[in-house]
Amino acid sequence: MCGNGFHYQGDFAEIINEQHEGGWKAGLHFQSGVYRRFITTQNFGIFGAYVYPYAIPQLLNMPSSEVTGEMLDVKELFGSDGHRLEEEMMLAADNTNRAKILSAFLERRLLFSFTKDTHIITAIHQVINHTQSVGTVNALADRYALSTRQFNRKFKEYAGFSPKMYLRLMRLRSALNDYGSTKSLTQIALDCGYYDQSHFIHDVKTFTGYHPGHYFSGRAEGQEYRNV
Repeated sequence: MCGNGFHYQGDFAEIINEQHEGGWKAGLHFQSGVYRRFITTQNFGIFGAYVYPYAIPQLLNMPSSEVTGEMLDVKELFGSDGHRLEEEMMLAADNTNRAKILSAFLERRLLFSFTKDTHIITAIHQVINHTQSVGTVNALADRYALSTRQFNRKFKEYAGFSPKMYLRLMRLRSALNDYGSTKSLTQIALDCGYYDQSHFIHDVKTFTGYHPGHYFSGRAEGQEYRNV
């Protein structure tokens, strides 16, 4: 997944090597395989919307893989239209109106999108919604009558990651959805399809920066805003 983010109140800076780097007011966080940290010292308001990664080729007329890991300002992406969108989002009376403004903007952009590969989009949906029953990448490729090489290339074009990497991320998402449950970490790992706890620990640390024990304890940075 990737997301549109609008900071309609307060400024955020990214923490890089414990230094604070300036950010932007409104933009897109594209799909990423690494975690990032941000900080603000002010009261803040954020409005965001998740979009499927295959929306990127249709919204920007470029492969999703070209922007993996990027954060780009809406004005850089959409020019004067992006500037107007940012202004409208900042001045909107409430989040209901922000949702209408953003939805209308995205729908207008999609009117000019090129033909999409429905087979790959269906495959991405399957990985997102049925992660544990997907099977192997070779089996997925066979299902859509593609060689493994063709399938990998097309999947990366629309999802931003190889199918193998995307499966890892979706498996982790399933695990993180158990945040707040009474399950043990071992049970969470098994239920989400991890071969063993060491693979589970490795992925949680890689993609969140924390050991699962710390992350699921509620002491990780930003967890106080998780359900806000």
